[in-house]
Amino acid sequence: MTVRPIRIIGDPVLRTACEPVTSFDAELQHLVDDLMDTLLGAPGRAGVAAPQIGVSAQVFVYDADGHRGHMINPRIELSDETQDDDEGCLSIPGLYFPTRRAMHATVHGFDRHGEPLTISGSGFLARALQHETDHLRGRLYVDTLSGDVRRRALREIRAGRFDSPSRHR
Repeated sequence: MTVRPIRIIGDPVLRTACEPVTSFDAELQHLVDDLMDTLLGAPGRAGVAAPQIGVSAQVFVYDADGHRGHMINPRIELSDETQDDDEGCLSIPGLYFPTRRAMHATVHGFDRHGEPLTISGSGFLARALQHETDHLRGRLYVDTLSGDVRRRALREIRAGRFDSPSRHR
């Protein structure tokens, strides 16, 4: 079991769009395993994306609403219907802000063996799929915030008011 350290906001890998996976080899298998070990290595985690462990590859794992799996090279489709709920991120530990997301999401991509894969979800699962797909684009959930909520989030981040990264490894 390899639980990898989570990269924290300020690390450039979190703000860089990831490269598509082109080789479904042993290295990819190891990455998916490390991501899943990292996800399951602490309670309360809903997903981990490759850049969060310092790897620029379009891969994420998830465990939300009774669904657990991985996705490679995702393409996401979103509903027009929205949901508002607090959202947090392992890369900005301890901070949660109301974040608008699509109520339903469908993600198309590939499994670890290169086979086509589709997952659809609503509510929390949809939120997790959107959150992790955003990571692969170099986007954090705070980038989706607006108005007073965004200003408050950025103030808290600048002030370093998030939990110590050592708690989240």
